[in-house]
Amino acid sequence: MSKKIFVTDTILRDAHQSLLATRMRTEDMLPICDKLDKVGYWSLEVWGGATFDACVRFLKEDPWERLRKLRNALPNTRLQMLLRGQNLLGYRHYSDDVVKAFVAKAAVNGIDVFRIFDAMNDVRNLRVAIEAVKAAGKHAQGTIAYTTSPVHTIDAFVKQAKQMEAMGCDSVAIKDMAGLLTPFATGELVKALKAEQSLPVFIHSHDTAGLAAMCQLKAVENGADHIDTAISSFAWGTSHPGTESMVAALKGSEFDTGLDLELLQEIGLYFYAVRKKYHQFESEFTAVDTRVQVNQVPGGMISNLANQLKEQGALNRMNEVLAEIPRVREDLGFPPLVTPTSQIVGTQAFFNVLAGERYKTITNEVKLYLQGGYGKAPGVVNEQLRRQAIGSEEVIDVRPADLLKPEMAKLRADIGALAQNEEDVLTFAMFPDIGRKFLEERAAGTLTPEALLPIPEAGGVASVGGEGVPTEFVIDVHGETYRVDITGVGVKAEGKRHFYLSIDGMPEEVVFEPLNEFVGGGGSKRKQASAPGHVSTSMPGNIVDVLVKEGDVVKAGQAVLITEAMKMETEVQAAIAGKVVAIHVAKGDRVTPGEILIEIEG
Repeated sequence: MSKKIFVTDTILRDAHQSLLATRMRTEDMLPICDKLDKVGYWSLEVWGGATFDACVRFLKEDPWERLRKLRNALPNTRLQMLLRGQNLLGYRHYSDDVVKAFVAKAAVNGIDVFRIFDAMNDVRNLRVAIEAVKAAGKHAQGTIAYTTSPVHTIDAFVKQAKQMEAMGCDSVAIKDMAGLLTPFATGELVKALKAEQSLPVFIHSHDTAGLAAMCQLKAVENGADHIDTAISSFAWGTSHPGTESMVAALKGSEFDTGLDLELLQEIGLYFYAVRKKYHQFESEFTAVDTRVQVNQVPGGMISNLANQLKEQGALNRMNEVLAEIPRVREDLGFPPLVTPTSQIVGTQAFFNVLAGERYKTITNEVKLYLQGGYGKAPGVVNEQLRRQAIGSEEVIDVRPADLLKPEMAKLRADIGALAQNEEDVLTFAMFPDIGRKFLEERAAGTLTPEALLPIPEAGGVASVGGEGVPTEFVIDVHGETYRVDITGVGVKAEGKRHFYLSIDGMPEEVVFEPLNEFVGGGGSKRKQASAPGHVSTSMPGNIVDVLVKEGDVVKAGQAVLITEAMKMETEVQAAIAGKVVAIHVAKGDRVTPGEILIEIEG
């Protein structure tokens, strides 16, 4: 008996998120939509994940407008998004009214299929999103974040799938975000899912270890109904199996997809040319790497860690960080490494290695995790670490969002007239700082990348920030426009000085000889820390909050600043007790390692 296999293509979301840091612009999607719409895909994944963040933060595009344009250009194809359950598209839990409002607006603007997952596989964090999708009359796909550990068994995954079916889901997806599935493990899991619950089964596997195509074949043989692929020019490595390859592999078999291989090849040639435009966002860590079977680190997470280590001049310590990640993960009770837990675990491992002492600095997100703020850990957490992180504070044992008050009214009031509609309010809700900046730039008419700043004279800079504010300028190269921020200046040593840059948001480091240093640029004028009372940070980042003021008396170990790096917040503490005599930073300032941020006299 033949069984047609349905295909979801990730080319407009996860494929470029995996390979090109989510930088594909809408203008490069729309010209090919007519052909994509004729393929006959079951769905196209076009939204969610990191695309919302990247649109607002880097591309200066309205993500809601992108969705509306794609809906208009793809009238015959289901549009699909990835939703992080109660986290939506941000990095914290939102109140239920925000979740309901977001899902409702995503549905109205064009999303048909919502792939809903929780980083902890805590189904309590899926319930409200699932209910909101069903209320909108759309397809709710319950998702298993696949990982391996002593507590992640086939029985546990089957139990989760049955719980999601009982919640009203229309299908179940196995989301193998790091490429951990092996062919025979895939077959066993799919077979068990098909036997124990009645929903269609989707298989989503990244090819990081070079196994995904074999996994999909085993999944199909054992009853899977749908596979996720990527057009070949954006496939393989940390992306997904090539669409054309899987269509060819199944053609003529009982599992034939029925898709037109020649049309897919035309689409592949189009994206082959598009990919060249974004070559600067290619990471050296997007090829096949079987180490993922040991460290479980998704490709996008590796790229992020590499950039942070590069800023620290410590890229040679990448293997130490990769070795530390599984140890941190075990201490935290084996969470799957997917947003936001991948950032939580990876950033803590980063701090552990660079500090030379495990948990000398504990990020605020790890503290919240250990308190139960993200949900129930899959396994047993390290109780000694929990006590070190949260002290005598009570551990949350209910659904975290049960403790949150409704937020929408306050969000509307906070953003005020900058919001032209409810979608703008939700953009602000996802990312308060960059969302507000985005809406302010839109109101000022400076939103498009080309209009962000005037083009400087050759060798010059266009806009010089004040203390701690990046120097910004725009460069045109062969018709492509790049925004460059000089985000910090390192210590001058051996006649050279390190400048920290970001190009369209991607960190870079440049070393200048004295004669070639920028004069009058926006690098920080802060002095370097040299005394115990000089508060500094160990890594580049932004100031989220200043917790003290001049004249305050502080204790040793008291938090005086909160910084943000790698999307994670960390408290910076006073090394000595004494009086705050000077503060050299404010909220929003960019800081680099070793600078005096606050001065304390003992």
